[in-house]
Amino acid sequence: MELKSQSARTVPTASTRASLRLSLLALGSAALLAGCAGNPPSEQMAVTESAVNAAVSSGGPEYAPVETKNAQDKLAQARIALNDKEYDQAKRLAQQAEWDARVAERKSQAVKAQNNVKDAQQGVMELRQEGLQQAQ
Repeated sequence: MELKSQSARTVPTASTRASLRLSLLALGSAALLAGCAGNPPSEQMAVTESAVNAAVSSGGPEYAPVETKNAQDKLAQARIALNDKEYDQAKRLAQQAEWDARVAERKSQAVKAQNNVKDAQQGVMELRQEGLQQAQ
């Protein structure tokens, strides 16, 4: 009778499998996040530049100078961060600049509308005075 030696195989336990899965999940997530962090926010930068240009062309420097300046400054900082490959910071600054620009544009539109209302009211008053003078 011959004795065979059996090699001892260990069967992974449930906790070992769960630990392995968790490790793989963490590694995959880290790789995914690293991949995302490495992409320049080109689309956000384009949207922001468009918003800043719209704010300027709508009269932002005249009617909303603080908001327009904030948007322009943050856009400049975002460009620097983008150049330094600090993509997360560039995206965050670009988003802030976009919202500052949108506020500047809306504020400019509101001030212009208020001025138009004042002009219209003044025109109505002048017409009334002319009408009263002609009636007398």
